[in-house]
Order: sequence, then C-alpha cells, then structure tokens
Amino acid sequence: MSKSYNRREFLNTSIAAGLAVAVPANAYAKPQSANDKLNIAVIGTANQARFSIANVQSQNIVAVCDIDENYLAVAQKDFPAAMAFTDYRKMLELKNIDAVVIATPDHAHAPATILALDSGRHVYCEKPLTHTLYEARQVAELARKKKRVTQMGTQIHAGDNYRRVVEIIQSGAIGDIKEVHCWVGTTWSGKGRPVETPPVPANMHWDLWLNVAPDRPYNPTYHPARWRGWWDFGGGAMSDMACHHMDLPTWALDLQYPTSVEAEGPELNAECAPEWLIVHYEYPSRGKLPPVKLTWYNGGKRPSYFAEGKLPNWGDGTLFVGSKGMMLAGYGNYKLLPETDFAGYVPPAPTIANSIGHHAEWIEACKHGGPTTCNFDYSGRLTETVLLGNVSFRTGKKIEWDHKKMRAKGCPEADVFLKPNYRKEWVNKIG
Repeated sequence: MSKSYNRREFLNTSIAAGLAVAVPANAYAKPQSANDKLNIAVIGTANQARFSIANVQSQNIVAVCDIDENYLAVAQKDFPAAMAFTDYRKMLELKNIDAVVIATPDHAHAPATILALDSGRHVYCEKPLTHTLYEARQVAELARKKKRVTQMGTQIHAGDNYRRVVEIIQSGAIGDIKEVHCWVGTTWSGKGRPVETPPVPANMHWDLWLNVAPDRPYNPTYHPARWRGWWDFGGGAMSDMACHHMDLPTWALDLQYPTSVEAEGPELNAECAPEWLIVHYEYPSRGKLPPVKLTWYNGGKRPSYFAEGKLPNWGDGTLFVGSKGMMLAGYGNYKLLPETDFAGYVPPAPTIANSIGHHAEWIEACKHGGPTTCNFDYSGRLTETVLLGNVSFRTGKKIEWDHKKMRAKGCPEADVFLKPNYRKEWVNKIG
C-alpha cells in the first residue's frame, strides 16, 4: 500500500485492530506433506458455501460456522466430527485449523479473512474478495506478508474454455485489441430500507450476521442472498458477477489497474445498488499491448453491436474487438467473427495446462507450496477494479484513478466509498 495509507493506519482505523488480537499471530498452521489431509474450517455452510464444502470435503472438515443455526444443523449432520460455531472469531481460536474457506456475505469477507491470515491459516474466499478497495489491498498485502496460500472463488477461471480463449487472444488471432465488452443479465437491487421490524428468528444470530456493517433492524428481505442489493452488505450485480466475467480480459490482456472509470445508471439510491449499470474503464498500454477500453453492463444492458445486428444470439459473456476480427466468449464456448473470415481456423496448441480444479489447486498448494491461479495478488487487483465501478456510480463522477496512492484524483467524495466503515460497537466486542 502507499505510504499515505499503510497497514498500520488500516489497523488503527478499522476492525483489523481488534481482529489482530483475537488469535495469536504466531499460531501458524503446522507444515503439511503432500499425503496429509488439511484440517479445514468453513465459515458459512449453506447456498454458495455448500458448493465450496463439496469441493474440499476430501480433506478433514474440523469446524463449521454459520450464524443460522438451521444451516449449521445440516452441516453438523454432514460432518458430525466437526466442532460447530456461530461466531467465527471463537472458531479461529482452535489450534488444529490449517486452512479456512470463507463463503459469507461480502461485508464479512475481509474481517474473516484478516483473522484467518493473521493467525497463519491458508484462505479460500469467495468473490468479490472484499467489500471495499482498501480491504482488498490490505488482504493481499497480509497474505503476502504471512506467506499463506490463497485463492478467490472465481471458479470459472479453472474452466478449459477460459484457457483456450486466453491462448487464442494472446496468439494474435484477432489482432490488436483496444476494445472489450462484458455483460450479464443479472440484477440485484432493493427499494430502500424496509420499514417493518419483525422479531429475529430463533435460529438466527442477527448481530453476528451484521458483523461489521452498520447496525439496522432485522428483516427477512436480507437473508439469504438478497443482501446483495444493499450497499452495506454487497454491491449489486457488479460485485456479484464482474469478477467472473472481467477475469477473462484481465487474464488474456494482462490488464493491471485502470486509469479512469466512469459509470452510468438509474438515479442513485443511497441504500441500494442500481437495477442496471454500465461502467467504462480505460487501461493504459502494457509493453507492446495497446491501451484498452473495457465496458461492463448488467441488468439487461448490452453492447450496441447486438442491436446493430453485428453479433449472433448470445447469453452473458465477453466480446473482444480486435484489428483483425472479434471474439465472443462465455463460460463454456467461444466464437470468432466474422465467421467467414475464420472458416477452417485452427486454434494454437494449448500452452496453459488444464486445471485440476479451482479448489483442488488451492488444496494442493496448501500442502506443498505450488501456485494458485487466483491468489490474492491477482484477485485483489481484480476486485479493486470491479469495486471502482460502484464507487464511480455512487459519486456520480468519472474517476481518474491513482492506484499507487489508492486515490480518486480531484474527487475526495470517493474516499467514503473506498474505505470500510466498521461499526465500533461490534469491534469493541473483540478480544
């Protein structure tokens, strides 16, 4: 991080100050041999977390944590030998945990990850890596300092199709690429803060669900899943889906940090994410690679190429526009355009090895130190870029971005959206 906002400042101004003392910093996980099974703890046990649990259950699931005791009961039934917790801070006091899988709402990603990393555990965390940009930078730096094995849950990165697309793009098949479009039909939004304040269900620990988010009364509209539509907990469809789709051009074109970001959408709701969003990113040249303009769309918005009849029927995906042609890509397929120009095209021989599996990469790396493809250095940068789209929308301004200082030039109103706003009364309960 920049000297203007370093780790010490972050720790002194956020929940990390409390988190850092919750588990001894020298309580590192024991070394693993390639034949050992990891002792894994999971934070979050239902919905997306079930997918991650299914992909790591070849190891020893020694602890499970969820704020919903109904979900927790199911996990206890599946893993009767695992200890059960509703508070991950207490769970992470256990000494026998080697690695942690985090699948909570976005706002709890960084607090849980910081605790796990600071106590010496390897971490797999769902996307987006964090809820704010400063958290993403902090988490990446902490993982590097602690030399822990990390992976963000952008599972499609491990798919064969993404790898073939990257190879074709990097082979120069469609020439120099200066324009990219990524879109999804997904919408996560709300209509403002609910006015009803029903009692908290007996199975739910509401204060623990809120975690570091500002206090508010319980309402069933938030849990499960729909929390994504509220700024305090998520970031709408952009936070939900952009790490998956913008991952492809970031990887294929070696994109680093954008120099500017400008968003357009409906009228701003201070409580809730928008129903649709279009975000324009500008990236500088990288060596011999030219500058790139990347546009993100969600909520039914799509590139004008579709309305102009220049593209075939296609679902969610990515369009690369090159000097020699175009390429459409989705999770499991791709198409080179115009098709007549690429009739008989033979793709280059694979140079990127097929993945053993997104979770399996992480497990193997935890055991014997191999690489992961979406470690927190890579995924932290991707998360920062994605979250900048929401920051631009919420400020209503084009952001000229200084990634080294983590500052929106001439836009001080962006600061409140860059940094976490943890509620102090929750922090004070730590340690």
